Amino acid sequence: MTQNELTRHEHAQPNIPVLYEDNHVLAVVKPVNVPTQEDASGDPDLLSLLKEDLKIRHNKPGNVFLGLVHRLDRPVGGAMIFAKTSKAASRLSESVRSRHFHKLYTAVLNGVPTAPQGRLTHYLLKDSRTNTVQAVRPGTAGAKEAILEYRMIGQADGLSLVQIKLHTGRSHQIRVQMQAIGCPLYGDQKYGGNLSRPGQQLALWSLLAGAPHPVSKDDMRFHSLPPVQFPWNEWPRSLYENMITSEI
Repeated sequence: MTQNELTRHEHAQPNIPVLYEDNHVLAVVKPVNVPTQEDASGDPDLLSLLKEDLKIRHNKPGNVFLGLVHRLDRPVGGAMIFAKTSKAASRLSESVRSRHFHKLYTAVLNGVPTAPQGRLTHYLLKDSRTNTVQAVRPGTAGAKEAILEYRMIGQADGLSLVQIKLHTGRSHQIRVQMQAIGCPLYGDQKYGGNLSRPGQQLALWSLLAGAPHPVSKDDMRFHSLPPVQFPWNEWPRSLYENMITSEI
């Protein structure tokens, strides 16, 4: 599916750009600090906002179906794909399970990884009471395997810009795995320790989300660049564009 074939709309909401929409799929840019789905905060969440927008734009009575097939942490922004029918939701969810769902991220790290490129495998255990995750020993009860690949793209003033490809979709995976190798993400208030300052925005962005189209089976790839602000603006925009076209 080429970019020219994509149906584009200006906005679903004033701050939620729509990347693509057809009868089966909706791809958007998730704003930072908006929960993906309803949570204990009671703040407006992306799923509810998009459902309301679809209801208004398409003049639909009653409840609107919109399937959540993958998630981004609240502080994270970037490309996301939703399903507009239950069949699409089932097929996209299967793409996630079978690892045919593409997830490409960029992040700014505190410090510099020992290896400029690598594949990380950890076992992560989530504490639902505190909504925190930690890397634990293999075989720990309840722990799930987490795998990612990263490549360092640039450095600036003690920070590193990296490209990350996820092979699994564990809760807080990138944040915890990078912390585990001694390079927590810039602005990570949960896992950054004394390297993060109050008010700093987590520097993690979903550059690309993609999967086989649930009906046509065409390869879908939707991308979004991080905002032009610190620390992202420490590097030229061309680096982010190159990451999208030259995956790990």
